[in-house]
Amino acid sequence: MKYESEAMQFITQLKNERPYLEKEQQKGRSLLWDKQLDRSLQQGFEDSKVAQKPYVYQSE
Repeated sequence: MKYESEAMQFITQLKNERPYLEKEQQKGRSLLWDKQLDRSLQQGFEDSKVAQKPYVYQSE
């Protein structure tokens, strides 16, 4: 018999009880993370960064 942790048993049971769960996770991920980036816009963000002083709380 293969060892299975309590966490893995929980996940397996959850997926068996709710077979739609993985599809919902993918749908949520696509809303937040799976986006195409505009490279020129990203380059503009990088170019506009201002260098931070070594100690930001020191007065000049």
